[in-house]
Amino acid sequence: MTEREHVTVNHPRGPVNNGEGHQHNYYGVAADWLIRKGVESLRISLEDRVRLADRFVRPGGYRSAADRLEKPGSVLLLEAPPGSGRRAAAIMLLHELGEDADADGEEGRFDELPATDTEEGQSPLVPERGDRFLLDLSRITDGAEYAEAQRRLAIHRSQVLEAGAHMVVVLPRGMEHALSPDLEPHTVKLVRPRGVAVVTRHLRMNQVAFRSADLGGADLRRLCDHSPLRELARLAGLVRAAQVDGRFGTDFAGWLDQAVHAVTDRADEVREQVKAVLTAPERALLLTTAVFEEARADTVYEAWKGLMRTVGHEEEATTELARTDFGARLVDLGVERGPDGRLRFERLAYADALRTYFWTNFPGIRDDLRDWIGGAAGLPGLTGDDRVKVVVRFAEHSLAVGRPDHLIDLVVRWTDRATGTSRDPRAVAVLELGLGHEGFGGWFRSWMYDCATSRTLPDGLVRVLTTVCLQSLVATHPDQAMVRLRHLAVRDGEAAREAREALLGLVRRDHRRYRLLLESLRNRTHREPRTAEPQLRLLTELLRSDRTPDPPPWPDLSQGWETVFAQSPTRLWNPLVSSWLDAATGDASREAALGGMVAATHGRAIALHRLYAIACDWSGTAHRPSRAAVATRFWEHIDQAQYARSESTKHSGAGPRITEEGQ
Repeated sequence: MTEREHVTVNHPRGPVNNGEGHQHNYYGVAADWLIRKGVESLRISLEDRVRLADRFVRPGGYRSAADRLEKPGSVLLLEAPPGSGRRAAAIMLLHELGEDADADGEEGRFDELPATDTEEGQSPLVPERGDRFLLDLSRITDGAEYAEAQRRLAIHRSQVLEAGAHMVVVLPRGMEHALSPDLEPHTVKLVRPRGVAVVTRHLRMNQVAFRSADLGGADLRRLCDHSPLRELARLAGLVRAAQVDGRFGTDFAGWLDQAVHAVTDRADEVREQVKAVLTAPERALLLTTAVFEEARADTVYEAWKGLMRTVGHEEEATTELARTDFGARLVDLGVERGPDGRLRFERLAYADALRTYFWTNFPGIRDDLRDWIGGAAGLPGLTGDDRVKVVVRFAEHSLAVGRPDHLIDLVVRWTDRATGTSRDPRAVAVLELGLGHEGFGGWFRSWMYDCATSRTLPDGLVRVLTTVCLQSLVATHPDQAMVRLRHLAVRDGEAAREAREALLGLVRRDHRRYRLLLESLRNRTHREPRTAEPQLRLLTELLRSDRTPDPPPWPDLSQGWETVFAQSPTRLWNPLVSSWLDAATGDASREAALGGMVAATHGRAIALHRLYAIACDWSGTAHRPSRAAVATRFWEHIDQAQYARSESTKHSGAGPRITEEGQ
């Protein structure tokens, strides 16, 4: 099934990525969660595009690009420097075509195609008229990889042209010489929008009141002229965070000053502080508070002690009463204890800068930090939100230094201990962040595929994978989410049943996904004898009336029925056939299923006899006219098929004998 990469723009009051780079936003959490660096969520939903549109500032050349893309079958290539908003521009060009809903009210297809062809679960592109596709090649730096990407682009281009779809391609910077001459006429150059316009738009959407004159400072102008647009979006988010925090004054000038310092000076300030703090306990307390910021002081204390044990620091020989008290240590390090007992640094966004410094400059303790978080993220003093914050902070910095394996270690550890029907929210948060990472998203998708196809899997991990597929992966790579859910669904046990319900619910709302899953299951019942029965069970459930999209896709259903009625055990037929008899009783438009199911047997006597017996059991002995009428019509179809078969047998001789198994 098709691989895709996407962008998300979440929460209208937080910073929005209006250019190249990374950003991750969260709902229902503290302000610093709106200031993520090093990760980008890859989703393109209609709601997200609407939010992006509210904050988007058009770059130079945008109008020309929009005009050239408007014609069905158009493929447009964008050339622009990094940090100029090229990816956001590509998304908005496709969004503004305005074809988000079909006649049934379902959103039109808006997907991102893979820049590379290396991940599991891909299938050929099959576009339809009005579909919109994004292909982001901006991260490619290798000439051979770029040549292969252009080869696949040529194939996509012909498919898009033939179908009347639309595609926008973001080109890599510095490889203009390697662009095929055939593609040059389809290229448009974009010019970075004015930085102050970007900041203005984001501040207004963040509901921050200000005057135009407030944006005239030299430091801000310098940032507006030279910073990537993602940094300007982050700056606006920091202004909003300073306003909400309440500790940085009541006027815009104070909030802006804090935000500018957070963007420009925090790294140097952290470096100087760590250089001055020489003892292991104080450095450990700095790091612990940075990771657990906004947790209660007693919980931070426990986490701090746990970190020192993990890194092998020996306890001081004196009793705790003889040492500097915990509160004094916090004051010395610039940490405040709020009225609610929660800890935070005095300076805006200081904790994030501290975490970045420690992960970058102390590589030897990264394994220890993983083990520490594995236990400390479960401390009883943490709320559910606290736990998720902690693991997300750990995860984003682990990914920033190239250690996705640390996240997987924790997911396996947490889900291995899961009991009952719980889904560990820490594991879910870590995997969702990994899936949304621009550099490691494919790595996490491949890991999930390997898990889903493995022979043994703990129920806790099955449940987490199901949740992540349904909440995150389906929004970015729906076909891959279906593949993984299908592998989880054909297992045994309650967790597998939940995966099955998730998968069937997902495809019922989408005709294309329904067809893809039905075709996949039909093929696998023939190609994979070892797993044929679980695949057949899932196929039979998929074909039930209550699992089918509305209106029913009759040709696809007929093919599915043919596969089921050609297989044993026939005990699987009962709920399938009964569901359609029920549907025909309540809705005359579904009576087409009666003749369709009979036709799917291709006149095989044993199959027709089985359908007849099922209808007899279904109609029952009680006098129910509606059921009796439907059963009678069904039997008429069966009689006609038997008559046609007997006539055919007279002219061609007896056919092969077929036996029934598994009754």
